[in-house]
Amino acid sequence: MIASSAEESCVYIQDGFQWDEQRAYLFDIDGTLLRSRDRIHFNSFFESVRNVMGQELVLDGVIVHGNTDPGILRDAFQIAKLDEDQWRPMLEDVLELMRTTVAARRGEMNLYKMPGVDETLAHLKGKHAALGVATGNLEAIGWIKIETVGLRDWFTFGGFSDNFAVRSDMIAHAAEKARAVAGPEVTVCVVGDTQFDIIAAQKNGLPTIAVATGHHTFDQLMQHKPEVCATSLEALLQSTVYSQSHVS
Repeated sequence: MIASSAEESCVYIQDGFQWDEQRAYLFDIDGTLLRSRDRIHFNSFFESVRNVMGQELVLDGVIVHGNTDPGILRDAFQIAKLDEDQWRPMLEDVLELMRTTVAARRGEMNLYKMPGVDETLAHLKGKHAALGVATGNLEAIGWIKIETVGLRDWFTFGGFSDNFAVRSDMIAHAAEKARAVAGPEVTVCVVGDTQFDIIAAQKNGLPTIAVATGHHTFDQLMQHKPEVCATSLEALLQSTVYSQSHVS
């Protein structure tokens, strides 16, 4: 089913899939819950590699959106043709400096929430769903962002990239946490804004709600066959409320 509640809004829901009736949800952070007008997190990659390894990081050719923080570094080092034994022993020091660098500048962050985030979280919470985050951010950085925009109280657990360069592995770990909270047999739904969220969820047998509030369009996300796709969480929630109000 594809519905349009306004000229700029589009929502697809796979027939038979109840997007707001799942027992646990894993929300990506950047592009899904919020976006940034600053470059504090992004610049921390360069500063940390420079200070720990004494060289300049180059991200040309590296996929950033939908990747993990360790994955971004790994891919950059591989493109630069650094042998693993040159960077692997220093990786944790680089990540730790990223954590402390971002924490020191948290007061300078300029973040804003995506449309309909609070309303969607309230809607799902009202249905007694377990709400967590699953993000390519390092844990310390991810929670700082969540706290900065006032979303921390919605989430009871999180899955982060500190020990997972591969996004599907991070999602698997986050899903384990979700089931520890909501029950071992519950369906865990991934909410994200890139095809990499969809692919990682599919590799773990999980359904996806894809939102085009990041760097990928509705049509681009639809190519990867998510169970739900919407131009925003606001559009998804509004289409659901509209549909329910017109049920005879």
